[in-house]
Amino acid sequence: MSGKKGRKPAIRKSSGDEAPFSETKLRRSLSHSGAEASVVDAIVRKVAGEVYPGMSTREIHNRAFALLREHRSSYASRYKLKRAIYELGPTGFPFEKFIAALLNHSGYQAETNVVFRGGCVSHEVDVVARNGHSVTPIECKFHADEGRKCTVKIPLYIHSRFRDMAAAHPEGTRLKPGWVVTNTRFTADALAYGKCAGLYLLSWNHPRRASLKDRIDRHRLYPITVSMLLSSREKAFLLEREIVLGRELLKAPYFLDHLGVSRERKARILEEFSELCQQTVAP
Repeated sequence: MSGKKGRKPAIRKSSGDEAPFSETKLRRSLSHSGAEASVVDAIVRKVAGEVYPGMSTREIHNRAFALLREHRSSYASRYKLKRAIYELGPTGFPFEKFIAALLNHSGYQAETNVVFRGGCVSHEVDVVARNGHSVTPIECKFHADEGRKCTVKIPLYIHSRFRDMAAAHPEGTRLKPGWVVTNTRFTADALAYGKCAGLYLLSWNHPRRASLKDRIDRHRLYPITVSMLLSSREKAFLLEREIVLGRELLKAPYFLDHLGVSRERKARILEEFSELCQQTVAP
């Protein structure tokens, strides 16, 4: 493939950069699907034998996804989690609802689009999470482009807003350090500034063991966009009615009746989410 024995072919990442193909990374991402080790090993061998120089990471993931789906649809659903988060776009509002839903299932009382009075101006905050007497303002930065990262300009701007809110925050409640949440990744400078300024930065892969992906898998709070059975139109219909999580659809299955879904297909969709929301994910 590469012209030199033992040398891994260079593949093209979403950022446009090239990197050697890594079976280890592919195996790690596949293991999060919940598939057995034997299934993961078989898929890694199959995909590794098909990789060619210049192949994109999306092509590799699509091939692995197709092979996973042949084994079990719930495996494929978990594997496509990152793409499912992008499908919450393009406005970003469903992403804010998704983050609020994650927090509501994690011990907080969260709501979206809350206006805070600042020392200089008023600020509309994407998500506000309350826990007892503490209030945490959260700004969400949704990117539809997989290769795009959150640069240092984002936490710089958001930190200045939070400081203005803190200057006028009423007594009786504690305004905690703000969060910045993105569906992509932060640059090194953004992470450094966030740490220095006392912001909590949450992205697809940060912080380690508590990233957005880790939180979704740990609590099995999967968005409806992971479904292998729902069409794009059906997903849009549910998102418009603020059915963001698979768990929410399981509690309100009548929305599928509103869509005219047949009894047999409805049963398959609910079974799909039941398996996703209850199955333990490999660490």
